[in-house]
Amino acid sequence: MPHKSRLVVLALSLAIAACAQTAPVAPAAPPASVDATSQPAAAGWLADVVAMSDSQAAGDRRAVIQRRLQGLGIQWSAVPFSVGEHSGENLLADVSGSADAPLLLLGAHSDKVDVGRGATDNASGSAAVLALAERFKREPLRHHRVAVAFWDLEERGLLGAKAYVADGKVKPALYVNFDVFGWGDTLWMMTPDANQPLVAASRAATDETGISLSAGDKYPPSDHLAFLKAGWPAVSYSLLGAAEIPLTLEAFAGKKPKPVPKVMQVIHSDADTVSQVDAVAAARGVDAVERALRRWDAQSAP
Repeated sequence: MPHKSRLVVLALSLAIAACAQTAPVAPAAPPASVDATSQPAAAGWLADVVAMSDSQAAGDRRAVIQRRLQGLGIQWSAVPFSVGEHSGENLLADVSGSADAPLLLLGAHSDKVDVGRGATDNASGSAAVLALAERFKREPLRHHRVAVAFWDLEERGLLGAKAYVADGKVKPALYVNFDVFGWGDTLWMMTPDANQPLVAASRAATDETGISLSAGDKYPPSDHLAFLKAGWPAVSYSLLGAAEIPLTLEAFAGKKPKPVPKVMQVIHSDADTVSQVDAVAAARGVDAVERALRRWDAQSAP
């Protein structure tokens, strides 16, 4: 999630500072609790989060993603961009599907702020996209081609996603964003349209996987906004605890939520480490999103 929506973030920081001493962040179960034999999806997701979190420089984090894509047999391309004084590099990769099929683009930002390890914000989202790339490479969708994107400089104002949209060469049938996908029992879906077919598909999928869905147009800023502001269809997913969602919206509205939700204590802080994530929960969330996208794709038949 972006580092600077200047006044909002300042107000939010003051609110968190006022409450943080009385609401310390409790670490999640340690990574060693994931049994790679019984929970291979969780272990794979966690390995990607750990590798990215161990890499502090933006280029090193992208290199982790590049190696993972190569291991999946997915060819990637680096797309440099410049916005004012900032220069960055997006990673784009075609995963599966016919070149003339409508495009489903899955994306997450790979950069982080200067503090913390960026495990939750946003190695967790990048790892979710990698997990889905692996699944859609193995079993393509019937009616859409799938591509993935890893945006740079999201924390500087969604600059990587904005550069892609400004280029304007490939408009997706739908862009699906992932930002903060680290723990909890609820798939939080940003959708500007409650009647979007993916909403019903997501609700059915979460019912099947035993988690909840919270869908609506109120959601923190992330890369989906670059698409929506251009009139391109987009949604975004996070994975959190159900009770955190209304409190997080209060925080982004400049209020002082009590208690301060875990996500607002973790992101953009020294607490953003691998100790906070829950790989088993994240794997369950990825399962739900995969089911939702496959159901949505099946319903998109001409």
